[in-house]
Amino acid sequence: MKRESEFLADATVRQQAAAQALGCAPHFADTLRDGSPAPTVAVIPPGSFWMGARQGEYQVQPVEMPRHEVHFPRAFALTTGAIRRREYNQFLMATGHRRPRAYSWHDLDFPIYNVSFHDAVAYADWLSRETGQRYRLPTESEWEYAARAGTDTMFYFGDKIRREEVNCAGGLHCTRGLFLCGIGRPVPVGSLPPNAWGLHEVHGNMQELTLDHWRSGYRLNARVGDQPFQSPDKHDRRFRVVRGGSWFDGPGACRSASRAQRFEHEFDLNLSFRLLRELPA
Repeated sequence: MKRESEFLADATVRQQAAAQALGCAPHFADTLRDGSPAPTVAVIPPGSFWMGARQGEYQVQPVEMPRHEVHFPRAFALTTGAIRRREYNQFLMATGHRRPRAYSWHDLDFPIYNVSFHDAVAYADWLSRETGQRYRLPTESEWEYAARAGTDTMFYFGDKIRREEVNCAGGLHCTRGLFLCGIGRPVPVGSLPPNAWGLHEVHGNMQELTLDHWRSGYRLNARVGDQPFQSPDKHDRRFRVVRGGSWFDGPGACRSASRAQRFEHEFDLNLSFRLLRELPA
């Protein structure tokens, strides 16, 4: 059985190989029309993984099962963190889009908050027009594959967490000897250690929106991961899957396999998003 360090080394080698094949750096940024950089993205290499939770995971939920194989025949890129307030503000100034409800967190490097699914889609569409590239929200399969970065544990660094690794609202169950985990607010994007593909804060800090409609579990068959689930149920189509947990959630909600639902017009202080940048075949 591979050690954690071997999984991480394999993931990094695969990322570098995918970037080299595409003729780009493993991490790069497109350019906006005014010459400023777009959010930095990390190349996520093609591959396969087992999506969903193992039976024995802490606070495992039926909606996270059954585990099933998901394939990614082509690489994609994902922003290295949630979209920052400073990045979203460029979009607001350029378009006059509805501004998020104000709150006392003014740090421009905080993840954007008080935005809905529709706000995230509008930002992605604007970024696509600005760069000439295709940006969108990830599917939940793409999100989990990228968050795991080749690992199969509850978190990309193992099965236990501590304050230095995850910003959540936990206690003894999420610590290695610490009594309280979490600070009651988000931390600036890029504050916590990245996974092997360079993605920050995939566990905790902010819940992150995905393209998928809500469903209360998976089918067992293998599938391709870039196809979002489109619910045939009119009620479920009002809800989108969110991933990653947040500063407000307990440690169980921050696992790689954990998933929850948010109303697509809902906004909140612990709800944000990161974007996928499509790459050429």
